[in-house]
Amino acid sequence: MARIIPAEGAMDEAAGLLRRGELVAVPTETVYGLAADATNGEAVAKIFEAKNRPRFNPLIAHVDSMEMAETIAEFSPLARRLAARFWPGPLTLVLPLKTGAPVSALVTAGLDTIALRMPVGVARDIAAALGRPLAAPSANPSGRLSATTADAVEKGLGRRIRLIVDGGPARVGVESTIIRVDRSGLTLLRPGGVPVEEIEAAAGTAVRRAGPGASVQAPGMMASHYAPSAAIRRGASEVHDGEALLAFGSHRAAGAEKAIAMLNLSEDGDLREAAANLFSHLRKLDESGASVIAVEPVPGGGLGAAINDRLARAAAPRDHPHAKSGAGES
Repeated sequence: MARIIPAEGAMDEAAGLLRRGELVAVPTETVYGLAADATNGEAVAKIFEAKNRPRFNPLIAHVDSMEMAETIAEFSPLARRLAARFWPGPLTLVLPLKTGAPVSALVTAGLDTIALRMPVGVARDIAAALGRPLAAPSANPSGRLSATTADAVEKGLGRRIRLIVDGGPARVGVESTIIRVDRSGLTLLRPGGVPVEEIEAAAGTAVRRAGPGASVQAPGMMASHYAPSAAIRRGASEVHDGEALLAFGSHRAAGAEKAIAMLNLSEDGDLREAAANLFSHLRKLDESGASVIAVEPVPGGGLGAAINDRLARAAAPRDHPHAKSGAGES
């Protein structure tokens, strides 16, 4: 079983394990990540093994500084502007891979681009202590709910890793926004912790959306992802017998009193609070034993885009072995 230790005393042990090719679960401001030395192919392979993750799904490389980032990727003036505005923070940039970049091809899934992020806090400190980028997808079995606490990591991966660094609950609660930056401009690959409107304002240009069926160029683009065992029924205006209810705001779906369990993402309709609560609330409702979680409508603006993206992927047909049938939307 994995040991859980507070972040304050974890730097040396975490960096030492990573240096020896082991996996370490680390807190970020978005969700907890399952980290390996991104320059060590055998270590990165352990991530796929621990998560049971498809090999074609690329990983994000987490850096501690622009100096480290520039050894890995080519930065255009626009990419530099976005990094200056949003790093450290919940924005991932997909950029051209630099020739000779010291990262394993497993991180990029063989692509000629790489997804880069500079996280806030402990993960950045560990990357600095290691002196190398961290490959770190979310610290959960592939396709399942992302972990926003050390205890959630332990429940999902505790038997497969040696160390979990406990930095408390993740502040943002949903994964980073992923933007591809190339000669044609900016393309949104995954909505997340930075609203697209803020990125457009900083860039001075519109952000295109990747169309349905786009090839997997970054984490979180698979149709079925972030899924609990229970089916998800989105846009619920009423609650059916035996369902759990994921509520939002102050007005309840009809029949809410019939729900076998209910949690509210934000009583005040605050999207930032809702994002921070999303995965932990889904996890708790999943543990209620309900076969279906009914989800009240969540507005789509700002962080609502990221919340609805995660809910849509959680509701999509799935092929992971723990999924129950019947996922869908009302």
